[in-house]
Amino acid sequence: MKILMVLTSHDQLGDTGQKTGFWLEEFAAPYYLLLDAGAELVLASPLGGQPPLDPKSDAADFQTPATTRFKQDIAAQAALAKTLKLADVKASDYDAVFYPGGHGPMWDLAEDAQSIALLETLYAAGKPVALVCHAPAALRHVKAPDGQPLVAGKAVTGFSDSEEAAVGLTDVVPFLLEDELVAKGGVYSKGEDWQPYAVSSGHLITGQNPASSELVAQKLLAQLQA
Repeated sequence: MKILMVLTSHDQLGDTGQKTGFWLEEFAAPYYLLLDAGAELVLASPLGGQPPLDPKSDAADFQTPATTRFKQDIAAQAALAKTLKLADVKASDYDAVFYPGGHGPMWDLAEDAQSIALLETLYAAGKPVALVCHAPAALRHVKAPDGQPLVAGKAVTGFSDSEEAAVGLTDVVPFLLEDELVAKGGVYSKGEDWQPYAVSSGHLITGQNPASSELVAQKLLAQLQA
């Protein structure tokens, strides 16, 4: 069971002068759930090397048992510091892919040709494709084998408009994820703001927010173990 985790390389929060990147909980929670289940995990990002951590996700309020474990895990830290370049990743080497969120993917993974090709190849091969929070932005230009948007007609979720408004970034992000998924024909649904919520449509799995990251990983693991 070999799973690829794809993280953002983007560290600028629009024109605010603030930093962004990946959200720590959304990486750590699925990382350990999958690792503890016996998965071999490989990490990648568009630029390779150390992906940027959203500094807000490192604040005390957002720490969980998984983030605490990561901060004590030298091996995991070393793996994160040496992510593969997406251009060097072969989709056929993996049984599934997981995309953690954070605002970074809104800028790079949403438009990255390597990411788009990876997702199209894995999905067409019938392999689970899982994305959480802002990471479903990476589906923006992904096509199904029939040439239609991958999300068209499928149950999907992702960071909601109400959650984006709550963090004050509605006018900062390049697009609103909920609106974009709907525009591409996705059957979007959501749970309560900040509560765990994830949906599956075949082997496409999406989660709404940071609290949903472990639930998405559980759904991914269930498909791999079925």
